[in-house]
Amino acid sequence: MTSLEWLHERHATALLRFERENRAFFTRSVPDRGDDYFAGFAARHAELLAEQATGLIHLHVLVDGHGAVLGRFNLVDVADGSAELGFRVAERATGRGLATDGVRRVIELAADDYGLRTLVASAALDNAGSLGVLRRTGFTAVGEVTLDGRPGLRHVRLLTRACSER
Repeated sequence: MTSLEWLHERHATALLRFERENRAFFTRSVPDRGDDYFAGFAARHAELLAEQATGLIHLHVLVDGHGAVLGRFNLVDVADGSAELGFRVAERATGRGLATDGVRRVIELAADDYGLRTLVASAALDNAGSLGVLRRTGFTAVGEVTLDGRPGLRHVRLLTRACSER
């Protein structure tokens, strides 16, 4: 059993463990966060929580029944009814539909709780997993982008308050 939770102070230790354990896995498909991210994690976590309190970002973690973080699902650059979606799932949790489920849950929150009308997301062309998640959750490719020097696709998902009924 998993739950999608709004990021909180209590998630700090589990989130840092998630990022450390999956660092090599993540760098195969997204740019590495760098050593400074891990060295300054506590301060960065506090900054993110403060920014989240302003409503400019909505950060979520997918946790298992033991409190371990299995994934992150973030809405950033919230403005004018729109936000950018980013997500990552632990290597040990891939292939089980957790990324697709997490994105679906965030879509519902975005429409029903946060009042957003549009989500945008990008994925590198060589990131088949993320591209598949975006396709399965109703995102439409709208153009090409370059992500850290790699070719990718930008996607859009229009939202309605009835997203949870789809």
